[in-house]
Amino acid sequence: MRTWKWMFTAALLVSVSAAAQQPSESQPSAQPNAAAAASSVPTPAASDATSPAQTADAQAAQASQPQGSQQGSAPAPTPSALPQPTTMDQVVDRFIEREHGLMKALSNRTPVVETYLQDLTADPQLGPVPSGDHYFLGRMDMGIQVDRKDYLKDKEKGIGIQGMETRLLGGFHKLYKVQYEPTGFSWMVYADRTDFDRSHYEFHYIRREFLGDIRCLVFDVTPKKNSKSSGKGGRFLGRVWVEDQDYNIVRLNGTYAPAPRNSYFFHMDSWRLNLIPGYWVPAYIYSEEGDFSAGVKNKLAFKAQTRIWGYDLKRGDKDDELTQIRVDSVKDETATTQDASPLQAEREWQQQAEDNVIERLTRAGLLAPEGDVDHILQTVVNNLEVTNNIDLPRPVRTRVLLTAPLETFSVGNTIVISRGLIDVLPDEASLAAVLSHELAHIVLGHNLGSKYAFNDRMLFSDDSTYNNLGFKHIPEEETAADKKAIDLLNNSPYAQKLDNVGLFLKALQVRAPQLSALLTTHLGNTLAENGTVSRLTALATKGPALDNNKLDQVAALPLGGRVKINPWDDKAEMVKTAPVAITSARDKMPFEVTPFYPRLARFGASTPSAAPATSAANSNSGN
Repeated sequence: MRTWKWMFTAALLVSVSAAAQQPSESQPSAQPNAAAAASSVPTPAASDATSPAQTADAQAAQASQPQGSQQGSAPAPTPSALPQPTTMDQVVDRFIEREHGLMKALSNRTPVVETYLQDLTADPQLGPVPSGDHYFLGRMDMGIQVDRKDYLKDKEKGIGIQGMETRLLGGFHKLYKVQYEPTGFSWMVYADRTDFDRSHYEFHYIRREFLGDIRCLVFDVTPKKNSKSSGKGGRFLGRVWVEDQDYNIVRLNGTYAPAPRNSYFFHMDSWRLNLIPGYWVPAYIYSEEGDFSAGVKNKLAFKAQTRIWGYDLKRGDKDDELTQIRVDSVKDETATTQDASPLQAEREWQQQAEDNVIERLTRAGLLAPEGDVDHILQTVVNNLEVTNNIDLPRPVRTRVLLTAPLETFSVGNTIVISRGLIDVLPDEASLAAVLSHELAHIVLGHNLGSKYAFNDRMLFSDDSTYNNLGFKHIPEEETAADKKAIDLLNNSPYAQKLDNVGLFLKALQVRAPQLSALLTTHLGNTLAENGTVSRLTALATKGPALDNNKLDQVAALPLGGRVKINPWDDKAEMVKTAPVAITSARDKMPFEVTPFYPRLARFGASTPSAAPATSAANSNSGN
């Protein structure tokens, strides 16, 4: 077993080394005309001849295929071992083949899928703004039916837990009200789950185009006449981007047609990332409907973001368990060894509960592994502790909850803050204010979760996590934590920047009545109740009045402006963006959903070093 693991590691290292030695991709030459493009394909950056480096890369790709992807049939040739296409017809055949290969490779995966949707209405000054919102979270089975299990059972009226075969794609009219189907927003992980081939579709080459570092061939895809779908999903109608090395689809943009009576097929923009050798896996889907031109009456207007992560969540099967068994002989022979005092025993018990919760949330795909974002959060917490002379028996840890709703909670000495909340905070002082509330709970001894030291309480399915875990404080403890948090902030380096915190709370108050789903917490205490901000209310009166016309006044950011998640291993990292000038009040988009446009890169490609923590936390634009 050790030999096998050593060989596997060596193969991966050879793969990364080989990829690093590949010559950089040259810039595309002048655009060919349509006639030339139809008969031949531009020579890709990689040579047609298979080099030793490519052979090593192919071996590593085969070794790192998802488990179960090769069951039942002989393994298909790896992309780099196949001859390069020389015509566009061959390119089409190749990306059709690769698409079916991706479906097979991911067929036994059950990633987490999250959709956050905002209904839109027109505002004379700000344009389309949220008028309501909806939130869906579940595990998606990437098998034959692309079904899902929801974490939030019975949270949305009218949304049933049913198979995809009984759902309409996207949404439907019922009792004159649009209801959204959560599976609809995650359906566009593939162009067509069953019939993506030449018999059912026409493919028309358009041009070459770069998406980030990746040169792509762009094709329009249209259903053939009389090509009816075998199910209720319709046929894909839109455009695909195909990378020109292994010919995988990296982006899909379009809708499905024809729509069944009294229902909608939403328009979607779906992006994939190269997270494992040879495959680009679905990661982001953006959807938007509505036209706010003069005289148009929208029957449906919304913006929605769907994120997919947790592809490599450990399934805990027997083989997995056997490989993790380790027997060590350890004996503490120090002179100070002694029984724990009652207070020490209480603290050990609390830490055991804390560790159990953190481990269980990570296994459920809801908590990011410890990483760079935690170090930034930890720096802010350390600033609060040092300047307030806080000396705790155990260090305070910070972790990132991967979900969008704005929430924080603490269990033991670990502070957990959601990705969505980090996204919308405008600066480091606002982040410090949010963290200070949870630090105050720890300092005041408001320990929650000690019951989770009993391991039987961790034995539940992932989709029932929210029914089995909770860390909400009673009102009296919330009030005491707010008061203590303000004392901590007044003695901290952020004392002179609390006006910014006041602006954030004012912006949150303006949008709170329309964003109930975003402000509905599932594990901790809420920032707002019944449309009214309830957290740190003493700071809400500080600072200048909220004024959208002041372009330098950025009170809150859109969702997605701070943190991005690796969909394969769930690691969180700060988004690297250049500042963008705000030219109108409509550019601010506080708490709003925006399209995805990730910078695509190949697996193993070197990336720029992370931006310094201070600049990441103090950036005011984020747009």
